[in-house]
Amino acid sequence: MLRAAVWAATPGAARALIVALVAGLADVAALREEVRELRAQVGKHSGNSSRPPSSDPPQAPRRPAAAPSGRGRGGQPGHVAHQREVVPPERVDHVVDRRPQTCARCAALLPAALPSDGFVAHQVTELPPVRAVVTEYRLHRVTCPACGAPARAALPAAGPPGAFGPRLQATVAVLCGQYHLSQRAVADVCGTVLAAPLAASSVAALCQDTAAALAAPVAALRATLPVAPVVNADETHWPQAGRRHWLWVAVTRTATVFTLAASRGSAVIKALLGEDYPGVVGSDRYSAYAWLDVASRQVCWAHLTRDFQALVDRGGAAEEVGTPALALVQDLFAVWHRARDGTLDRAGLLLQMQPVQDAFDALLNAGIACPDAKAAGLCRALDRLWPALWTFVDAEGVEPTNNVAERAVRPAVLWRKGSYGTQSDGGARFVERLLTVTATCKQHGRSVLDYLTSVCTAVQHGLPAPALLPALATA
Repeated sequence: MLRAAVWAATPGAARALIVALVAGLADVAALREEVRELRAQVGKHSGNSSRPPSSDPPQAPRRPAAAPSGRGRGGQPGHVAHQREVVPPERVDHVVDRRPQTCARCAALLPAALPSDGFVAHQVTELPPVRAVVTEYRLHRVTCPACGAPARAALPAAGPPGAFGPRLQATVAVLCGQYHLSQRAVADVCGTVLAAPLAASSVAALCQDTAAALAAPVAALRATLPVAPVVNADETHWPQAGRRHWLWVAVTRTATVFTLAASRGSAVIKALLGEDYPGVVGSDRYSAYAWLDVASRQVCWAHLTRDFQALVDRGGAAEEVGTPALALVQDLFAVWHRARDGTLDRAGLLLQMQPVQDAFDALLNAGIACPDAKAAGLCRALDRLWPALWTFVDAEGVEPTNNVAERAVRPAVLWRKGSYGTQSDGGARFVERLLTVTATCKQHGRSVLDYLTSVCTAVQHGLPAPALLPALATA
């Protein structure tokens, strides 16, 4: 500040310039902050945001390479070879015995009656010519000699009422819903590989019929979510008829349920779990999960790792918060991995996680006063969520990350990229139900094709579709 005498002696033009410069300092500070925010936006990548690795720009930092082990490439000495297993004898369809005719050493003829000292099995697996079986039911019509009325034979009980059998219908659904082929590609596979020519419209109709047949089994599976002790949830955008919809997933120990909705709001997850859900929900910090009590949540530490990395990339005061936070995250996962591998019991987990919790508490308290608004805001948000950061320490079956839900949604993301979403509610029901069936069958080591075949067989004969889980079939 200038003394009053100096200011009074300053010429008027200089005074005006000084006033303008002082007034402009605030604008310069605002512009600097704006530039910093823009640089942070441009610098986002999969390591400091929720963006997928496939969207990383060329200038994104590469993931750190593993330290060289000093070993050569390939199998190491003592490594047990992983080879194709020999098919058991009961599975062999044809046996061809070959006996040596001459001695490789002296060229002497070897009698065919020589006893065998054993053999080496060389198995060849081949596909027979694949050709769909076409059955023609000739429903004859006759005239009743007694009354003259026409009479026509009916289909046998085992005869499908439609033009396609249950296994072909299930195969079409698997090609579309599990392997994510387009309807035209499925029609081409059926024609060229299975010798079962189909039009693309028939593929669409079969998919819709399969989705309708799965309504009851998927509804029964969905009903298990409100009583599951732990649910991991996630969501991703899904285009439908040019509008943005959202694909939600809820994963439990025994089931994976997908649902497509026009909203990303909390009403969707409330409908899945129930508003009074008594278990623990693992998720990111998205606001749709804010209705849950913090004591019934587990916030994903993998997401938090990216948030802390974003603070480091911002630099300045934010880096002073992000750097120690990342170090503490490493300590957290080091302890958790020991507990997950069974080398640390629950009491040991509680004991060894306590210093990490204390250090994070101190870091958040200091970070709230950070001059960087982003860093301070993150610290305040985590302070409000404090119990949800550590649920995995006390509760069995809870993990510190939401990786199980993110892995479940990954096939759906790849399907979305190839199909550009759906065009109708019918298509949406097929997507959510086939994703549910595929993921749940994978959890139980069950064949998707066999299950869908049993569903299509039952529904074509007017019977209830079998349950996805054996426990639900007997409930």
